[in-house]
Amino acid sequence: MDFTAAARRIAVIGVGNEYRHDDGVGWAVVAGLAQRGRQRPLPRGVRLTRTDGDPARLISAWEHVHLAVVVDAAYAHPDPRPGRVHRLRPDAGLPGASRGAAGSHGFALGDTIRLARVLDRLPVELLLYAVEVADTSLGTGLSPQVAAVVGPLVQQIEEDIVRHSPADR
Repeated sequence: MDFTAAARRIAVIGVGNEYRHDDGVGWAVVAGLAQRGRQRPLPRGVRLTRTDGDPARLISAWEHVHLAVVVDAAYAHPDPRPGRVHRLRPDAGLPGASRGAAGSHGFALGDTIRLARVLDRLPVELLLYAVEVADTSLGTGLSPQVAAVVGPLVQQIEEDIVRHSPADR
């Protein structure tokens, strides 16, 4: 990877499915960042992406970036609290994300990260926001608990972006 080019690139990736209620939280956060970007432009080199969590699409979305911020719905066991946000740095390990236990998709995000590591296709830095969910049944709209964290999460990610952006933007 050309780290000089990657040093200027940031990807924010919303993982999910807006037709499965709370599973759409990643997409809602990306939409919120796009909306804020119209009012207050994000730094140059920031790419906003939505994906369904397919490992190949996810790895492609974070390829050739310095920082990838991934937002995904997650199930918490044994003490679920819908709307609780976990900020994780998978490069330091994925606490509680055992094989098949993270995310709300058929292929766990932790497995995708392990695959990308083996393939040497991880971004320089990876930051994961996992939002605990209440409802991933068919239908649109987020539960009240999950919808309440979208705005604060958009603001937190915007701060992450600014912190990781080059000073000469």
